[in-house]
Amino acid sequence: MSDVLELQDVSVVREGRALVDQVSWSVKEGERWVILGPNGAGKTTLLNIASSYLFPSKGTATILGETLGKVDVFELRPRIGMAGIAMAEKLPKSQTVLQTVLTAAYGMTAGWQEDYEDIDEQRARAFLDRLGMSAYLDRKFGTLSEGERKRTLIARALMTDPELLLLDEPAAGLDLGGREDLVRRLGRLARDPIAPSMIMVTHHVEEIAPGFTHVLMIRQGKVLAAGPLELELTSRNLSLCFGLPLVVEQVGDRWTAQGLPMG
Repeated sequence: MSDVLELQDVSVVREGRALVDQVSWSVKEGERWVILGPNGAGKTTLLNIASSYLFPSKGTATILGETLGKVDVFELRPRIGMAGIAMAEKLPKSQTVLQTVLTAAYGMTAGWQEDYEDIDEQRARAFLDRLGMSAYLDRKFGTLSEGERKRTLIARALMTDPELLLLDEPAAGLDLGGREDLVRRLGRLARDPIAPSMIMVTHHVEEIAPGFTHVLMIRQGKVLAAGPLELELTSRNLSLCFGLPLVVEQVGDRWTAQGLPMG
């Protein structure tokens, strides 16, 4: 398996502070990674490097075989699907759900005068159907609930047939029903052998969908653990990551974590 992402001694420094500090990490084709860590740990910074929108201050980042600083990122970016709050804020609220997904086929956030081919519309409808959004095609993006918006963004990220799919806290802000619906759909995507390699940022082990294979834990910009979920997602590692005594359990193909009672 080839490396989809390889970071070698990567640091990102802003105003003298390292947002990520000497991170070395590789993601291979077909792997599904979760990045776990507290607020401010550097999770989204790593995702921004993986998306090619942020260059390291030090070290080397290679994405889909191309090294940042030596590649035209505008040719690289269509090969990477990204769904998160930052993308949601760029999208016009007045566009329909179908238009919001279709514009990704042309690398745009808003429709202008494009004539979309039938195959593009068929693909957009298929991705929206897969994410439970078929009944919302003509709804305005700005009127959607948080859960509906998140599912639309994932459909949009898949539209370019990416080789790497990046999900930035896809379940943030969802109620229990919305979270479980999204986790179920992400699980189906993660278990699909032809789906792209995936990296998802989250704070919560309960949001790890079945089918995810690996975990990276980061605290204060440094990697604490990285490897297969069943080996690295332990009570000890999670406690170190969040700075609190935690017990993690696997129940079936899902994970839970809770703090120990105060003595």
